[in-house]
Amino acid sequence: MTTESAQSLDCTTITYDKLGSGPALVLVDGAFCRRAFGPMPKLAKALASRFTVFHYDRCGRGESGDHAAYDPAREVEDLAAVVQATGEAPYVYGTSSGAALALRAAASGMALKKLVVFETPFMLDDTHRPEPKDFRERIATLLEQGDRSGAVKVFLRTVGVPAFGVFMMSLMPQVWPKLRQAAHTLPYDFAVLGDTQRGGPLPADLRAVITSIRVPTLALVGSKSPPWMHHAMKVVADLIPHATLRVVPGADHNVSAKAIAPFLIEHFSA
Repeated sequence: MTTESAQSLDCTTITYDKLGSGPALVLVDGAFCRRAFGPMPKLAKALASRFTVFHYDRCGRGESGDHAAYDPAREVEDLAAVVQATGEAPYVYGTSSGAALALRAAASGMALKKLVVFETPFMLDDTHRPEPKDFRERIATLLEQGDRSGAVKVFLRTVGVPAFGVFMMSLMPQVWPKLRQAAHTLPYDFAVLGDTQRGGPLPADLRAVITSIRVPTLALVGSKSPPWMHHAMKVVADLIPHATLRVVPGADHNVSAKAIAPFLIEHFSA
């Protein structure tokens, strides 16, 4: 494995790990996660025997730089820099908010060979309690006050982690400091997801993004995930021409490398 970097269009440095051999595959993380934290490092190793895997730190995380002013378009440019560094039209896999970013990238006309998205967290029906109206503002205020732990706690509670679970996580020295380190990027994830957390229909701007995708796409959802997530992924799959929707047995939003890797290998090798 080697660690390398690419320059985004605004000269932001984006750091990535490159490992394995074969066709290029870029992994796009969800909230909090990066090269040193989350499920992707294990997945990268699981795929390295078949693909040259590029796993990068999204802006503001790990060893990557940050943008002076955040905009989802800047994150698409970050991903474009990694795609260009592969030297070919790569496969791309995105999970959670990273799946939303990957969808935006595919719609931008970026040269991608195939795409897999897992559980883009769009709340588009009434089976999930909408996020509180002031949820994002509360997190922004806590971050402005320097209270990263408070911001993480509000986020975790709002997305459904029980209070006791949040408390236990705060005691884990291998977990909590890493969540705190990336807390300032939570607004970036909110921006990538757009106005999709209210339980209403997919906003027109994101609908236009998704319907414009022409990359062969596989949309995945875990069998143990809630109905609203299954509905969200069906909406995504229905909007992308010729996309396929499949269910990962025994998986929820925290899908393991062992569960997801066979789906990626099958789709990207077909």
